[in-house]
Amino acid sequence: MNTAWAACIVITVSMVAIAADKPRVFITDSKSWEISGGAGGTADGFGGASAGGARPQTAEIMKTFGERCPTVTINNKQEKADYVVLLDHEGGKEVVSRDNKVVVFNRDGDSIMSRSTRILGNAVKDACSAIAADWPKQVNRMSNSGQNASGTVPETAARN
Repeated sequence: MNTAWAACIVITVSMVAIAADKPRVFITDSKSWEISGGAGGTADGFGGASAGGARPQTAEIMKTFGERCPTVTINNKQEKADYVVLLDHEGGKEVVSRDNKVVVFNRDGDSIMSRSTRILGNAVKDACSAIAADWPKQVNRMSNSGQNASGTVPETAARN
């Protein structure tokens, strides 16, 4: 009987620990580009100029995630993440164009959400909502397989 009680306590503590963990999110580097330029001339001369290049948004996306999605932990190691968020911001489009593309992948690599938005904050909000809706399923799956939220088998289960 004592063994059954001990097993129940270990299972209960493990489930509470899993539920308390926040999902870890890895945000990929944005491959944003912005190019602008112009040229002109007169009878006396001609000239032109262009500027542009990569416009990475990763730090801004991480900051926005921290502000708008406190239920997740931002992680810088993709192999330890529960979710991968790919968010590309395209500059130079008209105001009515949707210039933020966001995709969220779960630990298995399955896409759980894909959208386009006009505002970065809305893209982050949509990604956060998708993660919040999917996280209980992942926790349940991990608890059924004996893993904790970081995807590893707890030491007590590994020894048994």
